[in-house]
Amino acid sequence: MVRHRFRQVDVFSSEPLGGNPVAVVHDADDLTDAQMAAFARWTNLSETTFLLTPERAGADYRLRIFTPGSELPFAGHPTLGSAHAWLEDGGSPASEGLVVQECGAGLVTISRRDGLAFAAPPLVRSGPVAAEDVSRAAAALGIGVDAIVSATWVDNGPGWMGLVLDSAETVLALRPRWSEFGDLELGVVGPHAAGGEAHVEVRAFCPGLGIDEDPVTGSLNAGLAMWLTDAGSPLPLPPSYVAAQGTVMGRRGRVHIDREADGTIWVGGATRTTIEGTVDLGREGGQR
Repeated sequence: MVRHRFRQVDVFSSEPLGGNPVAVVHDADDLTDAQMAAFARWTNLSETTFLLTPERAGADYRLRIFTPGSELPFAGHPTLGSAHAWLEDGGSPASEGLVVQECGAGLVTISRRDGLAFAAPPLVRSGPVAAEDVSRAAAALGIGVDAIVSATWVDNGPGWMGLVLDSAETVLALRPRWSEFGDLELGVVGPHAAGGEAHVEVRAFCPGLGIDEDPVTGSLNAGLAMWLTDAGSPLPLPPSYVAAQGTVMGRRGRVHIDREADGTIWVGGATRTTIEGTVDLGREGGQR
């Protein structure tokens, strides 16, 4: 029996158990793809990650990210949660104030200046959504096409289509029709009334990844920020804003966005370890 150090980290909430948990396995170089996928199915969290020795110059560690149904090249809350776990376990970054993560999307920079925040990676797909895909999205969300203010691709790995609705209340009232989703991964955003803590409400629907609704989603918020803080945005947001997510699921996620003058977007939030110990992943495929 080989045991690995293990942490479960809550991400994107300053309140205990208010964010999105990620399961993090340390020193996972000896694990097979089958073992990783089996553990991700077993945890049944949005994502489970595995810390490995880096292969690319400049990286502090390498990360593999699994949902219950597939492996992702990049995801946001696993990036912050895994960096938190690596640092808490004694990881020493090569650069002061920064952590560099290697993952399927390349090298991702994580700032340590005011908590943890990752630099949004470039989009792999952007631009307008075809009318037939907007119609599919409306059907999946159980709304009319005319309820969608604007739609664009904001895909930085998981496959997100971004949709703007007229208000946070409309976003919170959505009751998806899961049988209509097919391969759609939908990120929906609507504005809160001025003067509140959060500027927008966000929901993420991704049944194709093995989880119907993700509690709080860093990758989606990164893609939305690229869209909504840019000139000509259908929902103009300031360079620094807060997105609320997870409300319908009983969470209190808060994602902090900061866009620098050069266009770099930082996506940050609180992180805390909730479970710490060791895990026995058994032999390949879970057989003994």
